[in-house]
Amino acid sequence: MYEKTIEQWGMFEWSGKGKSSGNPFADVTIRGRFQGPGEDVTTEGFYDGDGVYKIRFMPRNQGHYTFQIGGDFSDESFAGEFDVTAPGEGNHGPVSVCNTYCLQYADGTPYYSIGTTCYVWELQSDALIEKTLQNLEKAGFNKIRFCIFPKHYDYNLREPRSYPYEGTPMDSSVLTRENFQEYTGKTEGNHWDFYRFNPAHFRHIEDCIRKLSAIGVEADIIVFHPYDRWGFSSMSRAEDTFYMKYLINRLSAFRNVWWAMANEYDLFEEKNAADWDYIGNYFMEHDPYQHLRSIHNCHEFFDHSKPWITHVSAQRIDIYRTVENTDEIRKTYQKPVIWDEISYEGNIQFGWGNITGEEMVRRFWEASMRGAYPGHGETYYNEEDILWWSHGGDLHGESHKRFAFLHRILCETPGNGLKIDTSRRDGWDCALAMPADEDLAEKTGYRIYYFSFMRPSLRDFTWADDTSYRVEVIDTWNMTITDAGVHRGTFRIQLPGRPYIAVRIRKA
Repeated sequence: MYEKTIEQWGMFEWSGKGKSSGNPFADVTIRGRFQGPGEDVTTEGFYDGDGVYKIRFMPRNQGHYTFQIGGDFSDESFAGEFDVTAPGEGNHGPVSVCNTYCLQYADGTPYYSIGTTCYVWELQSDALIEKTLQNLEKAGFNKIRFCIFPKHYDYNLREPRSYPYEGTPMDSSVLTRENFQEYTGKTEGNHWDFYRFNPAHFRHIEDCIRKLSAIGVEADIIVFHPYDRWGFSSMSRAEDTFYMKYLINRLSAFRNVWWAMANEYDLFEEKNAADWDYIGNYFMEHDPYQHLRSIHNCHEFFDHSKPWITHVSAQRIDIYRTVENTDEIRKTYQKPVIWDEISYEGNIQFGWGNITGEEMVRRFWEASMRGAYPGHGETYYNEEDILWWSHGGDLHGESHKRFAFLHRILCETPGNGLKIDTSRRDGWDCALAMPADEDLAEKTGYRIYYFSFMRPSLRDFTWADDTSYRVEVIDTWNMTITDAGVHRGTFRIQLPGRPYIAVRIRKA
């Protein structure tokens, strides 16, 4: 069974019946070859339970395709053809790296990441999942980080809606924050078969990925994480590999998928740098579509110069200096920098989870002006322990209301991407951004002076005497743009004398 027509960067899926005896996850193979304009791709399928096998393919070009499917899952082989049409509205293809430091969709549209973190939002109730999707769209987020495995940590002591493997978890039906200590170490109820997946768990996650794609949100999938009481973070290399293969075969044909090898890789007790290299290289070698790949730190940065890493996924290390480190990181690794964790807006007891909305927005603007891509999180305490950072649901803060405004301004950048301008003397005391394309910067004169927590009441500028420049004053918190007129030569701009103000200048 398959559709005869799909759109470019859509997902072709073939499904059919096959062997169900023994362990079809481990003992049976299904492979496909897809040929079309400029493409000849061989990929593997997967067992989806109940005797059903599937294989998926993401066509990167338009035109006529043929396929052949074989393997020992069936005594038959299968062949067919389908047509790939132009992409539909909102389908720009997968995101990839361009011009060293920037990101763009496959159709060339610049991608400015306005991301958020909801670690296990997809493992909550249907009602909470729907509320998360509504809030993602309303806030204008276009990326979300989340895990395949459930999470165990403060505010995360409940069992998930499902598990990735066949088996039985420890009995935690009466588990609470207060009595958890008495259960610590009682893992005798954890009986998992790491070679038999629970297809329903993955089908549900796929449904969530589809819904994200429908609202233009990239799914930044965390493959491994250390916050675990079920044994998923301490599997053997063979078990890890078996899981990674299944994950790639099921999910890589989704155009909005990214791979994050780990959240806080340096907190794993049973994995070292060689293990992470093995994992990262496995994804690089086996993902036929070469989706973006990263690894995320807690205390120490990984060596992001590794070829399997496409971009830096950073968590702030210095308590006080965060996105201001962007310039050094870009210079060191020569890759796009995504600040996936710059602390969370909230009021919980941990220092990573109680900055103000104003400070979150400031860090977003500071990062963006320096050519990085910032990420949001929210951790406001509530009695039900439903915090956006892990569960999704409702947003209670102020910062998320201001990201769509920033995204709009970023999308008005000539070309693709910004970077710090170090050539102008009048930018020494602020984050002075210019287009990453220096020819476009020269042609358009485009600059943004971001004054962060400083609050000047005026600013003098000196530009070319023979050129007219349009000047705008941007209030990044109140989300206003005030036309300050057309000027040339040396001129003075009156400013409101409050923080979070920017001045945008471009040739009139």
